Amino acid sequence: MDTYIFYGIAMVFLTISFRKDKGKTRIALKKAWKSFENLLPQLFSVLLIVGLMLSVMNADVISKIIGGDSGLVGVAIAAVVGAITLIPPYVAFPTAAMLLQNGAGYMQIGTFVSALMMVGIATMPVEIKYFGKKMTILRNVCAFIFSFFVGFIIKLVVG
Repeated sequence: MDTYIFYGIAMVFLTISFRKDKGKTRIALKKAWKSFENLLPQLFSVLLIVGLMLSVMNADVISKIIGGDSGLVGVAIAAVVGAITLIPPYVAFPTAAMLLQNGAGYMQIGTFVSALMMVGIATMPVEIKYFGKKMTILRNVCAFIFSFFVGFIIKLVVG
């Protein structure tokens, strides 16, 4: 229901914008469409990978690898996978929800998402270029360690 409300509000503001300046509104809509087109390949590839992963790995396998009973090994696996994976946030959270529904543990998913958002193994070359090798490695190591704390805090909160 909230989605329809937000779409309605967006349409109202789009109409106001269009009435105020048709040219700027058209330019903004073209830019928005270009951004959407640029996101589609990433979104499609991530959804394809997640879909294939969920079709190959059933709930039992996910529970064994990163389930609530997998312990520190499951948390470590989730942290490493999160650290090396490059997934945008708008895909990461639905992916985490799917993994939870298929048997993953909260602590493991908290660690996974935290490492995914904070650790940038895939983006290290760019980061090294701007911040230097020492700072990049220090930041990534600290973020990786912190992702474990996030997982443990989520375990304490959720139970």
